[in-house]
Amino acid sequence: MADTSARPVVVGSYNVHKCVGLDGRFDPARIAAVVAELGADVVALQEVDRRFGRRSGLLDAEMLRRDSGLHLLHVSDLPDGHGWHGNALLVRDGSVTRLRRLTLPGAEPRGAIITELALPAGPLRVVAAHFGLLRRCRMRQSAMILDAIAEGETMPTLLLGDLNEWRPGRRSSLRPLDALFGPMAASPPSFPAPLPLISLDRILGWPQGILRQVQVHRSTLARIASDHLPLKAWVDLDPARLSLQDRLPEAA
Repeated sequence: MADTSARPVVVGSYNVHKCVGLDGRFDPARIAAVVAELGADVVALQEVDRRFGRRSGLLDAEMLRRDSGLHLLHVSDLPDGHGWHGNALLVRDGSVTRLRRLTLPGAEPRGAIITELALPAGPLRVVAAHFGLLRRCRMRQSAMILDAIAEGETMPTLLLGDLNEWRPGRRSSLRPLDALFGPMAASPPSFPAPLPLISLDRILGWPQGILRQVQVHRSTLARIASDHLPLKAWVDLDPARLSLQDRLPEAA
């Protein structure tokens, strides 16, 4: 059997636009095919449930498992729901050691899930989130997520999702996240899918050096399946190279 702990963990983030493509078609099979193209071990999805009324799921979980080898973690309050405020997490191998759902503050319903995973390569905390449209709300949402991370054990941590912020530097509403993830590096543009110009989607990692590479997935199918392109990153969990000497920031 191959030593899976020796290879980087591949992760992805994808806003699936409720499985409605740019051609107006509702097509969960097309979303499953794009997810399979990523070849990822862990994928955070956004907009996986109906927005109004009963928040039932829009994905085809069995098709996702068959096409990509990823299984959908149960985070919804509903038996037919797929996400928490639209956020879902797909995992290939490993087990969940802790899962927490957050209702994020703001003018519109937004949420995040914080999942601690025992993967073949080692422990990993994954925060899957979808931030709001208003700058002041994103600032508060960033602070809440940092507080929630600080309450957990020290372990490699990723934040994946549609963070709805494209401005860099001092103007960015994501500046509170610098306290953990460091100054926000440039992220490849992922929106709109046919001709991506702005970086709404992010994959951030702690400690420094955990992310080997972040890139946008630009397949022909991905350009039409949703209004966002997926992001993909390679994560190094090798304890020989990963320093966790720096503690997580204390919760406020």
